[in-house]
Amino acid sequence: MEHNQTESQIEDRFIRHLKGLGYVHRTDIKDRASLEENFRNKFEALNGVRLTDGEFERLMGNIVSSDVYKASKTLRDKVKVTHEDGTTRHYPLLNLQNWCKNEYEVINQLRINTHSSHHRYDVIILINGLPLVQVELKTHGVSPRVAIKQIVDYKNDRGNGYEHTLLAFMQLFIVSNEADTFYFANNPKEALTFDEREQFLPVCRWANEQNKKVTNLHEFAREVLYKCALGELVSRYMVLVETERKLIIMRPYQIYAVKKMVECIEHNAGNGYIWHTTGSGKTLTSFKAATLLKDNPHIAKCFFVVDRKDLDKQTREEFNKFQKGCVEENTNTGELVRRMLSDEYKDKIIVTTIQKLGLALNEKERHFDRGLRNLAAQRVVFIFDECHRSQFGEYHRAIKSFFPQAQLFGFTGTPIFAENATRTKIEGREASALTTEDIFHKPLHTYAITHAIEDKSVLPFDVSFYRLQRDGSFSMGEVPKKVIVKKILE
Repeated sequence: MEHNQTESQIEDRFIRHLKGLGYVHRTDIKDRASLEENFRNKFEALNGVRLTDGEFERLMGNIVSSDVYKASKTLRDKVKVTHEDGTTRHYPLLNLQNWCKNEYEVINQLRINTHSSHHRYDVIILINGLPLVQVELKTHGVSPRVAIKQIVDYKNDRGNGYEHTLLAFMQLFIVSNEADTFYFANNPKEALTFDEREQFLPVCRWANEQNKKVTNLHEFAREVLYKCALGELVSRYMVLVETERKLIIMRPYQIYAVKKMVECIEHNAGNGYIWHTTGSGKTLTSFKAATLLKDNPHIAKCFFVVDRKDLDKQTREEFNKFQKGCVEENTNTGELVRRMLSDEYKDKIIVTTIQKLGLALNEKERHFDRGLRNLAAQRVVFIFDECHRSQFGEYHRAIKSFFPQAQLFGFTGTPIFAENATRTKIEGREASALTTEDIFHKPLHTYAITHAIEDKSVLPFDVSFYRLQRDGSFSMGEVPKKVIVKKILE
């Protein structure tokens, strides 16, 4: 790589790379008017409709906002158009069933003129005419943090170009000096504060499945920005947090875990476990996996199982934070049984304790319903949170016995291997020295404590307290008196 490259040269090289990935470079889109005209053409082509100027003006009035969260919801929905004859129809902005089939374009040096803003943006990726990804570039040797600060400053400017223009639909920011690349989700300006001294910024680097960082801009483009991958990232792996009206972009290891689970279920390929360390956002990962399964017509139910009542409440509240009302409370075993028998869409995901589920499946208990035998014959999925020894006992065996067709997945920060399995009293019986693999068969993805330390998502500690595992990560040996773990952003 040549040194002392100008931003313009880096920009040209990056655009050539995107063109090689199938993007169309639209050199004619340089201002707000041409951006809106291009969007109009794409909207009309997608929906097979011709809009009058008045209809397009009303469409823009319905979709353009200063609220990033509102625009993001609109992006994933259908929008209302009032036609000249008084009829109203609803149209999608994108091909929501297959994001790969949308039109992917790249523009550069766009200048959005508002009454008080003349900002210019390096590179913007358009999907079906909507500006969804912004890439800000810096010369070699200049920290990408400078570009982050620039974006934040732009958003904080009064009358900035992100408000009341199509830039309100921006989902993702990428910053790079070509050698080092970061990305982060767009959000209301109140949630995008920037402090150069802050260690834990809401930004991240891409990584491959083995957690090796992908820092070079062009490697990042090959991994993340080819058209189907980018469409999938924005459509499936961004989470809109309803209670906080903000956007979260899932981290690479979370995405790989969800993909592995979904792939395992689609191919009916048995059980598996996810080894993700404490504080790595396992609840968000399991929520996304559960919501994707909710739309799978071949799955009758998805159970998210915890081993304590307080975790039941905490998990339910976390799920409902991401999507209000998506999980209802099972106030007692009878209510749990009712929801297990329900065919309603809202009852497809159930959060419960393993104890309550065990009672529901016990034919000697008064809440047992013979109708559950019909559910037992269908495909169901169980996701176990913190799958430690407490779930290796009688309740776990009862679930496996009752649901012979079920697929079981476990999340753990501390898997049990043969070398650290012990025989302990469980539910009044002598338990066998079971390992995590005995129950869940195979690891689907690993993000261990060593990876988290490298990402600076946990604070360093004295590793002399830990035993080196067979794969180079650590398991607890003698537990230190105090280990400080800082939870990352979901």
